[in-house]
This record gives sequence, C-alpha cells and structure tokens, in this order.
Amino acid sequence: MRLLSSLSHLILFQLLCESLCSRCPHDCSCVPHNYIFCVQLKLVNMPRGLPSSTKHLYVFQNNINTLDQQDFVEFGELGMLDLSQNALSEIPDGVFSPLSTLNNLDLSSNRITHISKDSFTGLVNLERLYLHNNFIQSIHPAAFKGLENLLELKLQGNQIKVLPTLQLPRLLHLDLSYNSIPPLGPEDLQTPHLESLKLAGLGLSSLDKGLLRSLVNLHVLDVSQNKLVLIQPELKIMAGLRNLNLTGNPLGSLKREDFQNLNNMLELDLSSLNLQGFPEDFFNIFPKLEKLTVAENPFNCLCPLAWFPTWLKDARVELLRMEETRCHFPPVNSGNVLAKLEHKDFGCPTTTIELTSAETSSTTNKPTDPTTLSGTTDNIPPLPPSELPSEDTDSFHPEQYSAIPSSIPEEPEGELMCPNNICLNGGTCWFDSNGQISCLCPLSTSGLYCEIQNEARPPPHFRRVSIETIATVSPNIISSHHVTSTSISLDLHHYIETRPHIRGIRLTYRNLSGPDQRPLQLNVPASYPEYTLRGLQPNSTYSVCASPLGERDHVSVACMEARTAENPPSSHDPRFDKTEPSSSLIPIVVAVAVVMVAAIVATVVAIRRRRRSKAAVNVDLHETSHLELEGVKTSPENGSTHPKQPDIASCPSLAQNTLEYEAPLIQGQCSANNKLACVKPSFV
Repeated sequence: MRLLSSLSHLILFQLLCESLCSRCPHDCSCVPHNYIFCVQLKLVNMPRGLPSSTKHLYVFQNNINTLDQQDFVEFGELGMLDLSQNALSEIPDGVFSPLSTLNNLDLSSNRITHISKDSFTGLVNLERLYLHNNFIQSIHPAAFKGLENLLELKLQGNQIKVLPTLQLPRLLHLDLSYNSIPPLGPEDLQTPHLESLKLAGLGLSSLDKGLLRSLVNLHVLDVSQNKLVLIQPELKIMAGLRNLNLTGNPLGSLKREDFQNLNNMLELDLSSLNLQGFPEDFFNIFPKLEKLTVAENPFNCLCPLAWFPTWLKDARVELLRMEETRCHFPPVNSGNVLAKLEHKDFGCPTTTIELTSAETSSTTNKPTDPTTLSGTTDNIPPLPPSELPSEDTDSFHPEQYSAIPSSIPEEPEGELMCPNNICLNGGTCWFDSNGQISCLCPLSTSGLYCEIQNEARPPPHFRRVSIETIATVSPNIISSHHVTSTSISLDLHHYIETRPHIRGIRLTYRNLSGPDQRPLQLNVPASYPEYTLRGLQPNSTYSVCASPLGERDHVSVACMEARTAENPPSSHDPRFDKTEPSSSLIPIVVAVAVVMVAAIVATVVAIRRRRRSKAAVNVDLHETSHLELEGVKTSPENGSTHPKQPDIASCPSLAQNTLEYEAPLIQGQCSANNKLACVKPSFV
C-alpha cells in the first residue's frame, strides 16, 4: 500500500511540474505545437519565463530596444524568431549564438544602423534573414560569413552605400531594392544558384552584362523604378526568365526583338512606362504568359488597340490591377477600364472596295462620328509653288492635305479650347462648325485623331507637275492685279476661259510669313473671273492656288505668290490740344453721336428694303435653278447668272490693328473673304 501511495504521489508531482513548466507567459498567447505570440504588449525587453520547448516565437510590434545573450540561452529548439517592428538600433555581437537550430530570423522594420562581423555568429542553420526597412548604412565584409545554408536575404529599404561581396553558395532570393549601392558586377554576387534578384529603385541606367550572363538560373528579375532607357541585349539570352518587372523606367516604345527569346515568361509587369498601346502581335512572343500588369499607362483607346481586350480573354491572361488600367484618350473613352471595352468602343473604320479607272483600291470609310472632319477626298488642295516637287523629286502627292475641310468653319458660340495633345503624330486640333473637335493630319497619318501611322506606299500615278510647267502654261496662270495691305485681287480670266465646263474654282491660300501656315480653302463660282481675297495680314507673303472644283485634274493646278503691302500709318487721326478745356469736346461728341444715330437708322431702313425686294424675287421664282452655285443665282429674265450681293461685315481685328504682335494659330483670318466673317482663334 505504501508503495502504491508513493507511486501515485510521484506521478502527481510529475504532472504538476509539467503543467507549471509549460504554462503560457503572462499576456502572451500560446498555440499548440509550441507557437507563442507576444505581440503589441509594449515590451521593452524580451519576455521571461518562456518554455524551453518553444519552437516559434513571435515578439513583433513592441518597443524592445536591446537584446542580451541571456535572452536566448534556454531556447535550444527554437526555429523561428520574429523581432520585427521593434526599436532595436544594433545587434550585439554573438547575441544569437545559442540559437544553433534557428532557421528564420526577422529583424525588419527596426532602427538598426550597421551590421558587425559577429552579428550572426552561431546561426549555422539559418535559411532566411530579413533585415529590410531599417537604417543600415554599413555592413562588415565578413558579416554573412558562416551562413552557408542561407536561402533568402532581404536588404531592401535601407541606406546601404557599399555592399560586401556575397559568397552565399545556396542563396536563391536576394532583394537589394531602394538602397544607394552602385551598379553590381559578377564579382559582387557570387551566388551561382540565385533564382530571384530584385534591384528596384537603385537609379540604374544599365545592367552589367557580366552580371546577367553569370545568373544562369535566374527566374525572377525586378528592375523597376530605375532609369533604363533600353532593354539590355543580354536579357534576350535569359531564356529561363519567368517573371520580369520593368515598371517605371523611361523605356519609350517596346519592341518585339527586345523580348524575342523570353518565351517562358509567366508574369510580366509593364506599368508606368508611358505606353499608349502595343503592337498587335506583341504578346505572341509570350506563349506561356499567365499574369500581365500594364497599369498607370496613358492608353490611346483607338482602333489600333481594339484587339487587346479580346486577346486577354482568348489567351486567358489575368490582368492584374485592372481598375488602374484605364484609357487616357480619346475623350469619349477617357477613364474607362481598358479590359472592359468592346470592339465597337474603339471607333474602328470599316473597309470598302472602290473601283477606279486606274486600278482597284481599298479605301477606308470612317464611322459616323461627331468629331469626323467635314472635308472629303474631293477637297484636296494643291501645294503652293514653294512646295511643289521639282523634276528631281518624287511625284506630286495630292493627299498632302486630305483632311482639310472645304470651307473654314466659324467658331461656335462660347470660348472653346482644344485639350492638350488630343491630335497625335503632329496633327493639328480645331473645331468644326458643330463645335466638335477635329484633327488635321499630315500625309503619313490618318484616323480621327491622326492615330494611324500609314505605311510607306508607292506614289500615285499622277502626271508629274513642276514649278516650271505651271509658270509657263499661260492658260493655267492666275495673277493678281491689285494688292493692298489686307487684300489680293485675283485675275482668273485665263484660268476660266480654258475650261468652259468647269463647275467652280477652289482657291487655296495660306500665309507663308505668319505663325500659322495651314492652308485655307474657299469655293468660287466660275462666273467670277475676278475675285478678291480679303482679311489678309499686312506685310505678308501669301501662296494662292486654283484648282477645278470637284475634279481630280491635278495638272490643272495653278499657283502664284503675292505679298501684301505694309499697313500705312494713319495720318488723319484727330488731334486735340491738351491745353484746351475739356468742355470744348462736348460739341464734337454730340455731333458724332448724331451722325452715328443717323447711320444706324439708314442701315436699318436699307436692310428692310433689301429684305422686301429679296422676298419678292423669291416669290416670283418659287424655286432656285439647278445652276445655282455658291454666290450665284439665276436671273429670272434670261437665265443669266449674276453674283449675289454679299453681306459686308468688318474684320476689325485685322483691318484696324497696326501693331506688330505674335498671333496665335488661325488668328485674324476671315474665313469667307468677301463675306468677311471673322474667325476667332480656336486655341491659344
């Protein structure tokens, strides 16, 4: 009986001892399998009384500012130690030497300023060392010596200026991002098995060729937020690369040949590269691509990019940061998520076949859109003599101004301004008669916003016309017989006489001396053998060309140049003696007011009489003759044509301005000449 009693007491004592020895520290949380969490307890020192059998100890988010070797003497089985987000400023030498079984050490987000030679002495089995987001400025060259089993090293977000040579034979993952270290060479990283290298934010303008060649097992490369202006040629030989991050580099446009051999790519990040789009077959070089990030790029969601959403679905590629991948242009798509657009949202043109006498050609018809230009291919003005090709140049290209409207529209009511960079590839923005934005495109581009860059094509089969030909063929000559400071009177007799069946004449003129040299157009009836261009700039050289209205006879183009006279100084301005009393001006002001009132009354009476007579003529005619053209009406007596009497309006911004100043584009141009309807600047 005594033996049984002694045995029971012994068992009870052993159970009580085990219970006391394995109790959980105060305010800490203990989880089965020896996990202890002492988190957010405002501890300034390591907790005491922890079980010696602890294998995973988490003491992060406290105020621990110092460590002592006695803190870890009893942890012979500890495998994980997390001391992140504390206030440690240094790592005492040999403080971790009792932890020979430790595999993972997290010291991130502390205030550590340097790493000494013996900071990690004794950690012979350490596999992961996290030192990121500290204030580390220096690392002893032998600080990592003895860490033969280290697999992962994180040093990003410090102030490291000199990186010691890393001789880590088993290292697989290395992050050196956002430090001040100079460009690395192959001698700096003696890590033959490295699979992941992150060098973001180091200010690199290039990557060392030898370094890339030495990393034969590299799978992940992050060179984001650097200053790379081109893709290193050595990148092409890294066929094993599976994850590439190029975010935030000034690379410009991407080329297929730069990624030609990276056919094992699984994840690609091209965010913040100022990309407006991709070539349609760009992603075909990545047949295994699974994840793609192209966020924060100013995409032009026009027809050349219409394939992208469909490709994402068909290739089953996951678009990361989708909500941050939005359209920047055109305004109708601005702010829309790129991947959610449908093909019709990109405004693609439809292609039709047009048969001509010369050949069968494909023409592009733009869809109905309020921003489409009002001009057609019939409104093709010729080049002025100063720009016509000579005999030793290429053939004449009538498409040079294929987007110019047939008449210059008046600006809509209200003050309108073109958005910045709305017209691409050198196009010029303006507002049409409906107040909608349109773009005048150069020869090499087309589309609503000049977004399509046309491929080089052979010149059209038109007869070569040189300056000498136009200058010597007398029937085609147009000339000026009277030039003032704001007008040019044209003599079109010879031009009209040689073309008895011409419907009208298209006059194209532009100021070769002004800041805006874009051509302006207007249509003139064939019954106008003389025509006056009005509202021109003084002391400027103008190029004027005439071509048949509605015809493609480019051989019949005739051009001339004329220079307007200087605006003469006013010599009859009223002068007043400043010494006379101000009361002497009262009679003059009264007289001027009376004259103005009389002029206004006479004008109103004349307008009413004119409207009555015009209404009477319209009643007699009932309808207009089919011969009526712009500015011409058929006479009810004999069917002959007479020019309409245009409404004369002043153009004060030009005719009365004698000061020299720098004018904005389209400033002071009177769009209809004889009608003198002044066009305000479309933009400043």
